[in-house]
Amino acid sequence: MEKTIASISTPLGRGAISIVRMSGSDSLKIARKIFSSTNLKFDSITPRLMYLGNFELNGGSEKCFMVYFKAPYSYTGEDMIEFQVHGGTLVTQKVLERLLEKGAALAGPGEFSKRAFENGKISLDEAEAIVDEINAESEGQLKSALSLAGGKLKEEVLEVQGNLLNMLAQIEATLDYPEEDFEEAVKDSIFYELDALEAKVEGLISQSDKAKYLTDGVNISIVGAPNAGKSSLLNAILGRDRAIVTDIEGTTRDTIRESINYRTVKFNFVDTAGIRETSDQIEKLGVEKSKQLIQDADITLFVIDGSREMVSADEEAYNLAKLVNHIVVVNKTDKKRVLPRFNDEIEISAQTGKNVDKLLGLIYDKVIKDEIDFNKVMLTNERQIEILKEATQIASQIKNESSMDVIAMQIKSFWQTLGKITGQTENEEIIDLIFSKFCLGK
Repeated sequence: MEKTIASISTPLGRGAISIVRMSGSDSLKIARKIFSSTNLKFDSITPRLMYLGNFELNGGSEKCFMVYFKAPYSYTGEDMIEFQVHGGTLVTQKVLERLLEKGAALAGPGEFSKRAFENGKISLDEAEAIVDEINAESEGQLKSALSLAGGKLKEEVLEVQGNLLNMLAQIEATLDYPEEDFEEAVKDSIFYELDALEAKVEGLISQSDKAKYLTDGVNISIVGAPNAGKSSLLNAILGRDRAIVTDIEGTTRDTIRESINYRTVKFNFVDTAGIRETSDQIEKLGVEKSKQLIQDADITLFVIDGSREMVSADEEAYNLAKLVNHIVVVNKTDKKRVLPRFNDEIEISAQTGKNVDKLLGLIYDKVIKDEIDFNKVMLTNERQIEILKEATQIASQIKNESSMDVIAMQIKSFWQTLGKITGQTENEEIIDLIFSKFCLGK
């Protein structure tokens, strides 16, 4: 019999409530030893009803709530009990200690969710979506995680697998009745259906190209000559003074990183050292780092002071920026402009905030290009994406085969590969690794 596990499911610290949960066949037996409530009879306990009572601690008792979830109608699919206690670090730990003293075992990371998976309450892709939901830092990342947690990817995978099983049935019928001369017709039909399934899987992969911005965000480097207004622009975007702004050239010597959420996507801005020739060794290191960041960014903002003529440092920075995806940001338009115009430029004033919002929209349009459609499956999980790529490779190989036996074997391989996403066919080591990413108590 599998052990009954217990863990704290809320962050430790001072707060209104902490939750300590148990899962396993001995949950009620353990709770009976240390919890009592008026009119509560454990032999006839009502599931999903919250009981106010006393939890016996060594040297006293804690007034708290207890709720019982009867298998299989619980998160894990097993008998579960949750205690809602006062949200103090010590009292929460003492409640957990008592459960362990009375026979529960300390749960490992993600063990509650792993039991939910093993008991068919969630699929592996839904479990991974729960991790993404917990770790979400942008609205888009959360929307994507909620969609996958709701089983959208699982539905897509099961639909493709169902079609593959129908193909296998067709092949089986052909092999069972070899005297009937319709093998070529069945093969043509299967190859036609495989094209459609391959296109469906490739569609899921292509959507992931845009979805990567939901997890990683858009990386934006801000470059230009010293005193072009790079740090002022960062401050204007953030709406606060994050970077030091002075009239002294070379103030920013290292990178400054800050993020904002814009239209469901996280924008990661990096304010870099002004690009110029310098004998200062520290500033020189900052300049070299700036050049590398231009290469690594999804888009570069080349900032130039519009109130003066272009100088050699501007030209050096622009020559680097124009080799990559970039926007020319002409700053200081609150002053008289003397700078010649660029193609595809945008005029802003970091001082007054003029056109800063328009600049953010331009960044979005140049990188994301279209609004992200959250009605579609948006894959952000690298493991799932690699599995889908493997599946499309198998689908392509099938159409090169002539033997129905080999085709059937390859279709089974296609089905099994897709099964790694939901956990139907994934190996135990990978499953353990996935659930090890969960926090304790989840």
